[in-house]
Amino acid sequence: MDLKAKLKSLPEKPGVYMMKDSQGKIIYVGKAKSLKNRVRSYFQDTLPPDPKQKALIKKITDFDLLVADSEMEALILESNLIKEYKPRYNVNLKDDKRYPYLKVTTGEDFPRILVVRRVKKDQAKYFGPYTNVRGMRQTLRLLRKIFPVRSCNFVLPSKKKHRLCLDYHIKRCPGPCEGLVQKDEYQEMIKDVCLFLSGKNTALIKELKRKMEKAAKVERYEEAARIRDQITSLESVMQRQKVVETEGKDRDIIALSQEGKDISVTTLQIRDGVMIGHQNFHLVVSTKTNPGEILSNFLRRYYMHSPLIPQQIILPSDPDDSEMIQKWLKQIRGGKVEFLTPQKGKKYKLLEMAERNSKLLLDELILQKKERKKKVSESVLILQKDLYLEKAPSEIAGIDISNIGGKDAVGSLVYFSDGKPRKSEYRKFKIKTVLRQDDFAMISEVVKRYFGSLIEKKKSFPDLVLIDGGKGQLSLALRGLDALGIRNQKIMALAKRIDEIFLPGKPEALMIKKDSPSLKLLKRIRDEAHRFAISYHKLLRKKRTVASELDKIAGVGEKRRKSLLTKFGSVKRITEATLEDLMQTDSITKKTAQEIYKYFHP
Repeated sequence: MDLKAKLKSLPEKPGVYMMKDSQGKIIYVGKAKSLKNRVRSYFQDTLPPDPKQKALIKKITDFDLLVADSEMEALILESNLIKEYKPRYNVNLKDDKRYPYLKVTTGEDFPRILVVRRVKKDQAKYFGPYTNVRGMRQTLRLLRKIFPVRSCNFVLPSKKKHRLCLDYHIKRCPGPCEGLVQKDEYQEMIKDVCLFLSGKNTALIKELKRKMEKAAKVERYEEAARIRDQITSLESVMQRQKVVETEGKDRDIIALSQEGKDISVTTLQIRDGVMIGHQNFHLVVSTKTNPGEILSNFLRRYYMHSPLIPQQIILPSDPDDSEMIQKWLKQIRGGKVEFLTPQKGKKYKLLEMAERNSKLLLDELILQKKERKKKVSESVLILQKDLYLEKAPSEIAGIDISNIGGKDAVGSLVYFSDGKPRKSEYRKFKIKTVLRQDDFAMISEVVKRYFGSLIEKKKSFPDLVLIDGGKGQLSLALRGLDALGIRNQKIMALAKRIDEIFLPGKPEALMIKKDSPSLKLLKRIRDEAHRFAISYHKLLRKKRTVASELDKIAGVGEKRRKSLLTKFGSVKRITEATLEDLMQTDSITKKTAQEIYKYFHP
């Protein structure tokens, strides 16, 4: 279906749209109350004044839609898709997959506490994300001192006999594996653990005092003494925490600082009037993005898996979709959630504190980037010295080959400028002239095609070409250059086995110290070329497998295969499609749709 036809058939329903570029890559994900009105606005004759929108619109060649039941569902769906695809023109949370969570496995009879990197849709409770991993580990150690939560991986209860471990003997586990603690009693402790991780220490101490008094009344003095020790430990923690207000409300204070594409966000967490901690995040935007959009995206991502939504969220300005986000948070919390943008008073001072922290974080981030850039430049200079080059190899191209038995053979070329990848200069090559498994000849073809293209476009050559391989690959690469009349190109090969370096005209391999920054740079380029080649090879192999699967269906030729893949995107989605969906596909008749459906649903 062409773009004009797709625009005519847009639904007047809420949902999410995914804008694609000429390569089919998703570059922007947005939501809409009415998909028809919102998506059409991108294809009007007049360009908007916003430079970000202008840049985005120029690159859109196609789009996909996902219809939602409500505007709120679209809001959440948009956040999930941004997290999955990380589109260039959306606000993205940098390295968010690396932030750990503490998972309390509340779906088990005798829950455990685990450190995890991914949040799953299960019965567990998640606390985090923790941007300060060291602080999280300290919290976990303290928690295990106060509450004897089991650390083993046994499936409990179990008929199998287990030996009591050291944790039981040092009073760090109540021994559920041997039935020494009742399920109800253990679950009560887990509730206390969740209160502790939520920062609700005042409520937790109140509950523990009630339990202590109850145990003392029925003369369970040992249990009462254990609870007393827990209370003492918690009160010690609370004394070290900073009391910032007397109202005793739960609040989050969120501030951000921006420089270019980099944004640092600091959240201060206040529970019962006490500051229990803070989190720092690094966001990346492609171009100038308004603060409202940044805050809107951050709030949805941050509170998506938050175990506790505070009563008030203090912000530097109003986020986009403010009312919708408040409704969503209210739904999760089960109570009202206020957004405040104070201009003076105690709340404003808290916001200023958060802003100072976010500015410090941003300054540190910029400084680290400058240091990395400086180190990279040094590695290039060291490489010049190690390879005895007249000029520093600031521009380096890395070439590799990937194939299995000569099938789906591809070549890759990655490009590093001043030690950093420049992905706009990456190139993929489908091998055309070599019909058997001959990596040497394939290297020669890639070199000829790449340098031939540079000559045709009158573009400058890289300072150095790195070939993944040994003497054989290097000699064939030189033959490819000779065929084009290129004589003075600096070129080398890096063998995988012991990282030997081969240079033209040198019979013996050159060895560089293993810890040398120059060898680390060369290995990084080689590994990136290998990764890029493998990913392209896998893509071609997958497409060939897909094509052969669809070719087995009666009535499906190349044209219909393309129509199906254009509409559904993958064979998996075709297998999940209803008969009605298949019939609505371009060039698919009712009979062919029935054949396809029957093939995948025998």
